[in-house]
Amino acid sequence: MEILLKEEGAKGSATAQENGKSIGTMTYSIAGKELIIIDSTYVEPEYNGKGVGKQILYKIVEMAREKNIKIIPLCPFAAAMFRKSDDLRDVLK
Repeated sequence: MEILLKEEGAKGSATAQENGKSIGTMTYSIAGKELIIIDSTYVEPEYNGKGVGKQILYKIVEMAREKNIKIIPLCPFAAAMFRKSDDLRDVLK
């Protein structure tokens, strides 16, 4: 699985691909130089429960650490992951 980050204007996304096919996407809004807001997560039904959403989130967290920015997880999936995973808290706003 490959996860591609894309930013355009005030919006961004991380898309998981397998064999050239999109299998999941997490979108975010850029709320300034030091803040992003995760808006939504979608994973193709046949990939539910296989950790795709988690891997996408960790890719965004990795990017946030590199850019020294914080994350507000409005998306219910991302919010739940931040509550469950202590290793993500360093980027939580």
